[in-house]
Amino acid sequence: MNRKAYTLLFITALLIFSCSCKRKIENQNAFTVSPEAGTSYKSGSKVALQVHYGGSYQPDSIVYLVDSVRVGSKKDSASFEVNTEKMKLGPRVITAKIYKGGKNEEASTNIVLLASKPPEELSFKVVKLFPHDTSCYTEGLVYQDGFLYESGGGYLDPPAGEPKDGQSSLRKVDLNTGKIIKKVLVDPKVFAEGISIIDNKIIQLTWIQKIAYIYDKDTFKLLKTIPNNVGVEGWGLCFDGEKLYMDDKTNRIWFLNKDDYHATGYIDVYDDKGGVDSINELEFIDGKIYANIYLTNKIIVIDPNTGAVLQSIDLTNLYPEAKRATNANVLNGIAYDAKGKRLFITGKKWPNLYQVEFVKK
Repeated sequence: MNRKAYTLLFITALLIFSCSCKRKIENQNAFTVSPEAGTSYKSGSKVALQVHYGGSYQPDSIVYLVDSVRVGSKKDSASFEVNTEKMKLGPRVITAKIYKGGKNEEASTNIVLLASKPPEELSFKVVKLFPHDTSCYTEGLVYQDGFLYESGGGYLDPPAGEPKDGQSSLRKVDLNTGKIIKKVLVDPKVFAEGISIIDNKIIQLTWIQKIAYIYDKDTFKLLKTIPNNVGVEGWGLCFDGEKLYMDDKTNRIWFLNKDDYHATGYIDVYDDKGGVDSINELEFIDGKIYANIYLTNKIIVIDPNTGAVLQSIDLTNLYPEAKRATNANVLNGIAYDAKGKRLFITGKKWPNLYQVEFVKK
């Protein structure tokens, strides 16, 4: 090949490379958005969003979205500040739509929002003790009109790998005596979990069976069995008068429609350090969600709008593990008498139900 041919080949290659670079600049792969993906911020922080691009590219406008909701725009690459104060905690997806000449490209990143401050540490005092059935592996607990409604977990006919530890049940219990007024047994192959009461119905979750039971509250007649494919598993349940809250062993609390039980949204539970997993039995009290943390002696108070942990209560000394009966298991069970302003706490197979007050240290 002669020198002219080499020169022609070189010029051709250079032109191809130049066109390729131009196309890359116009392609979304040329755009990046700051902050860097995974960066953590405290709720209430102002976050500077900015699109970066190379060369002489100049957009007509840049529109910023957080979780697909428009939060503002810019005419150029100058940073745009967004306030996180009212955002839900956890991962938030940031998208920048870059417009030029009637066309648009997208680039995205994400941030993680944490609670703005550590939870307030509360203490407790015991007001009164009530008897509790030590055969009940408490999974759900609700107080209404002088009675406790309690869901007990267990397998009589367990799947492979699970222990045979008694049959799940739904109970109505006299608060003062601990006497069982009404009881219905659940399918021996099913492990029952949290419960809630809506009007004249009781909803009972199951652990890994992906179903829920709907009962008549007065008769305990099983009205229907419904599929429940929300979340990883079925754990805790509570009701605020408008919607149900359900957790699934993670740090997520789902919102469920009270009529047909489909998911309508969720919050992720975070404190100022990160996600709080193993959210378990739930109770809705005065606009806040109270939750046991499974395998701990802790109860936390959660903002249902953002997922922030507002308060934390260490109940280690309520029924110390060193003094527990052999069959007594972990703390689990929160019920609230809204009229009498009484808060009840128990655990799995505990001999007592405790009326407690949470107080400032």
